[in-house]
Amino acid sequence: MLSRRHIRIKVMQALYAFTINGGPDILKGESELIRSILRLHDLYAYQISFLIEIFDFARQRMEEAKLKFLPTEEDLHPNTRFVDNRIIHQLTSNIDFCRRSDQLRISWKEEEELVRRLYHSIRGSELYKEYMSSPENNYQLDREFIQKLISEHINSEEALISFYEEKSIHWANDYSAAYYYIDKTISALEEDMHRSDPLPGLPPEPEEEDRDFAVSLYRQTIRHSDEYGKMISDRTLNWDTERIAMLDMLLLKMAIAEFLEFPTIPVKVSFNEYIEISKEYSTPKSKVFINGILDKLITELTQENKIKKTGRGLLQQ
Repeated sequence: MLSRRHIRIKVMQALYAFTINGGPDILKGESELIRSILRLHDLYAYQISFLIEIFDFARQRMEEAKLKFLPTEEDLHPNTRFVDNRIIHQLTSNIDFCRRSDQLRISWKEEEELVRRLYHSIRGSELYKEYMSSPENNYQLDREFIQKLISEHINSEEALISFYEEKSIHWANDYSAAYYYIDKTISALEEDMHRSDPLPGLPPEPEEEDRDFAVSLYRQTIRHSDEYGKMISDRTLNWDTERIAMLDMLLLKMAIAEFLEFPTIPVKVSFNEYIEISKEYSTPKSKVFINGILDKLITELTQENKIKKTGRGLLQQ
């Protein structure tokens, strides 16, 4: 099961697209929403593939160096610790990953300059030098090196982030999530793992409950948009509602939808989730604004007996 926050963010993005496009076909928007949730698996595969590509690039350079007209001793007898990394070999040979990569037709041929630049940056780093000269040579050292390599070099590579953003609009906000699952995979790998074993730590597949929640939240927010908008404007008399940030308005409407239309989700959960999402995706002042409006709404809707939750303790903030 996917995290509800991940789903809420995807719904928020779908509602944003729906709003700025002037309200397209709701069914088309729903299909795009589900597709965006599924694309996290594709990005995960691309990220691992890019990691492998860096090591393949290093291996090719090593072989080319041996064919120089006057190769040096280092060219002929290089330190192969980097290209022999056990973690990378496991990922490269894993049947499950290879099948997924083939299905997506992943290729980095057009991005060789990006691979080259990042490889040379890695080679010049202290991390690389320490790894290559370490007296130790074991599986755990290989694992720790890969995890640091991802954290210090790949995860923050702006050119790679831009590449993914151009590849899919759904990946702009999935970048960190994909690396979270890659780190889980690398942490869970075992030295005796067979190439036919499934990779551990994969992003969870969305279950029917995940899809139902996403589609229902999307539909209810659109269906009651005008009603929720009036509820917000009635409580922001000193504000010009047209000047409220669009994302703030969408987050408020989504929260109201959860208060009124999702009886099994505790009020406190919905309240906290939208505050946290606003911190990351909206303006610096959004947290305080959304907090104040939702707090007022919860009090008034509860007094009017409009919030009906099933289960004990679901109304409490």
